[in-house]
Amino acid sequence: MKKILSSLALVLCAVAVMGQKPVITFEKTEHDFGKINEADGRVTTVFTLKNEGMEPLVLSNVRASCGCTTPKWTREPIEPGQTGEITVTYNPNGRPGRFQKTITVTSNATEATKKLQIKGEVIPKPAKPVNNYPYKMGELSLKAKQMDFGTIKKGEIGTREIEYANKTDKELTVALSLPNKDLFVDGQVTLATVKPNETGKLIVVVNSADNALYGPINSAVYVVVNGQQVISDEYRINLKGEVMEDFSKLSVEEKQAAPISMLSEKADFGVIAAGKVAKKNLAIQNMGTNPLMVRRVVALTDDVKVSAPKAGIKSGKKGDIKVEIKALKDGKALEAGEYTREILVITNDPNAPKRTVAVHFTVK
Repeated sequence: MKKILSSLALVLCAVAVMGQKPVITFEKTEHDFGKINEADGRVTTVFTLKNEGMEPLVLSNVRASCGCTTPKWTREPIEPGQTGEITVTYNPNGRPGRFQKTITVTSNATEATKKLQIKGEVIPKPAKPVNNYPYKMGELSLKAKQMDFGTIKKGEIGTREIEYANKTDKELTVALSLPNKDLFVDGQVTLATVKPNETGKLIVVVNSADNALYGPINSAVYVVVNGQQVISDEYRINLKGEVMEDFSKLSVEEKQAAPISMLSEKADFGVIAAGKVAKKNLAIQNMGTNPLMVRRVVALTDDVKVSAPKAGIKSGKKGDIKVEIKALKDGKALEAGEYTREILVITNDPNAPKRTVAVHFTVK
């Protein structure tokens, strides 16, 4: 009986002590900023708290889950029945999109730790023109310096464009120079004369029907500003992509009778003396029914020259791809060692229209 009374006394004593401790309550524990503009800068909300206990309330620490959120709070003790504040500021700069942050409040209250939360969505600020047009061509500013046409099916027309802006305080004239017109490139500008703060577009058109080119597109056009044509990297726009045959309209019978190319994926040229030239033929065979046409053979480095068979390869027959390798680089003999070069072979084989051959050789 004495033990029971003793335990009861301890419980009552603990309850009495707890009743004397501060009790923290909040008018709200969550704030939704809704949609805010990144350009408008920091936003702030205030969490009001009250001490519902019998002893002074002391906030020992208020910590945010992210450095983008800054809390300030009442530092002096909050007497029973009195209120205090926690001011929370969120910095949206560089943080577009939705956000949700937690603020942890530590105190001497009966509930020693409390969680507050802020949330919202940051609407990104409009990009500055200087960021929209980061590439300079003289006094003209461009969004990009490369046009990627991707894969163009033979017979189709591919069009790409790049926006430009005049960020100066004077008028500029803009034109496109096409040094490689034989590579089926057509160029246009939407504004021949562009006023200050005005924008326009450079348009390049690839008409794959009017030429015999298949495979990679590797060309360039140049921007002419104020009539000054400069053939340099600063004014160069690179064009990339590839033209491939369209096999989608072949009938079942045409597919069954289609050519089938057989070509080794590796070729060994053996040993080449430094500074010398080696030549070799790579055999390509047609295992299908209809003639195999080697549309194009492309060397991916300047020290390799290639040429394709001029005539179609009949069923069961072979043709020769001529390969010439120079053990030179920039007019100087290559250093001793092992080398690998790659060539692309484009054919009318619908199952393998593009094949890669790795060419190995050793320089001594």
